[in-house]
Amino acid sequence: MFDDIRPFRDEEAHGVIQNIINEPVLQESIAAYFIPRTNSLFPALSHWLVKKYLKNKAKKIHSVQDFQQEVAKYLHQLIKNSTDGFSFNGLDELDMTKPTLFISNHRDIALDPALVNLSLYKSGFSTVEIAIGDNLLSKPWVSDLMRLNKSFIVKRSEKTKRAMLTASKNLSSYIHHTLTDNAQHVWIAQREGRAKDGLDKTNSALISMLLLNKGKERTIEQYLNELNVVPVSISYEFDPCDKDKAVELATIDETGDYKKAEGEDLRSITQGLIGYKGCVHIEFGQPIVGDYQDSKEIAAEIDRQIISNYKLYDSNVTAKQQLETNGEATSSPLLTRMEQLTQAQQHWLLTMYANPAFAKENQTS
Repeated sequence: MFDDIRPFRDEEAHGVIQNIINEPVLQESIAAYFIPRTNSLFPALSHWLVKKYLKNKAKKIHSVQDFQQEVAKYLHQLIKNSTDGFSFNGLDELDMTKPTLFISNHRDIALDPALVNLSLYKSGFSTVEIAIGDNLLSKPWVSDLMRLNKSFIVKRSEKTKRAMLTASKNLSSYIHHTLTDNAQHVWIAQREGRAKDGLDKTNSALISMLLLNKGKERTIEQYLNELNVVPVSISYEFDPCDKDKAVELATIDETGDYKKAEGEDLRSITQGLIGYKGCVHIEFGQPIVGDYQDSKEIAAEIDRQIISNYKLYDSNVTAKQQLETNGEATSSPLLTRMEQLTQAQQHWLLTMYANPAFAKENQTS
């Protein structure tokens, strides 16, 4: 059941890992990050070294949990190297004995759910199953790697409306099954794709999808209680992909379209993981309970919590002030990040940092 979208199970882990180890693109990515000089001068040697290292590590991995414990070690180091500090708050106010559906804003393809997992891991709780779009899984080895890390697939590329509806119903059933039958936490972004403009807004269609499995015999209030939805705010002081996002947004603004280059998503994942992020904070909200009338009301409550719990940094406040006054950036980090961008691209970069501050101001006004 759900074999086409579910994460891999423990008994499948060893075979999947062996296939991933033999993937040349993965070997190249790891070599370029960990041994860049050797990889540049002797690529074949560096790939062999990476493969040998991974094979040695794989001997200790016999389950999904074993794999995630290895991932956690590298995530700790990655956070140390690419941030000025990571913090989280709110988990101690939740009943984590009850499986939870975490719905967060979405800024980084891989790091958003990874940081939620790190918060849970540090607090002694089990990690989430992660919803990931099939548009990011064009390479079989990437799909294998994600599903090994407790990811399940959201089918977005079905060709017909009937097929999309079937996929949505199946996904809704799977999420409910995972929470209620398997007693696993789940993470899903509040909308498809990253909020590249910094506007964190829940797509009510996502909530409608979650409710597809409700059935007529249950009220929305009853079903929400079963899903145990908790909004999550993820705040980055700096976005490692901000320049790329600014270029994309400016291009769409000017031409009405933007076509991704081959491998662009994979490069974004890599840059998001290793690039400098300044300070990062996660705030866990409160479960959404009550007699909501429809998906739009539920989405509005998720938005309210995400915006109110969002942590503003100087980068957000400074960008907002500059857009309001049309003045020059007074923050050297923002000035540096806008180098080599056109005026239109600079405007979009400032906008993505300013929008969370505007959203908070609008919420309180």
